[in-house]
Amino acid sequence: MIENVIQTDVPLNPGNSGGPLVDSRGRVIGINTAMISMAQGISFAVPVNTAKWVTGELLARGKVRRAYLGLAGQVRPLGRRVQRFFELRSASAVEIVSIEENSPARRAGLRERDLIVALSGQNVANVDDIHRLLSGLPAGTALRLSILRGGERREVQVIPGEA
Repeated sequence: MIENVIQTDVPLNPGNSGGPLVDSRGRVIGINTAMISMAQGISFAVPVNTAKWVTGELLARGKVRRAYLGLAGQVRPLGRRVQRFFELRSASAVEIVSIEENSPARRAGLRERDLIVALSGQNVANVDDIHRLLSGLPAGTALRLSILRGGERREVQVIPGEA
């Protein structure tokens, strides 16, 4: 997962990805990574803060370790009535579409079609929110997921594994 990918029109050619993406003042803001050849020259860069974090993880541990739940999700819009009834800040949630066998999500009792609306008190509106919140936590730290299931809001404790 690459957080907050920067979309740019910098022309990338084979062999020159990995170079800096700079702003108008010459400050490095990203690392050029990939392009879509059939998309009129659109390319992508990893934000410099993400690159710094990955570098620190590699130097300290030899690999990037991330907490994971073992589920696949998609953004699900919430109706205004649901949003108001449950006093949700976001007009969307993450709908669980599949759960890995023997995963932290399965062990916690999560189900397909559950809607994740918060993770340890932090609002969740999309899958990137879950990734961002998990990236700052070590595996094995108990989390509280707020979910909507069957017209009710529930709190579920889950202990993420390490990916």
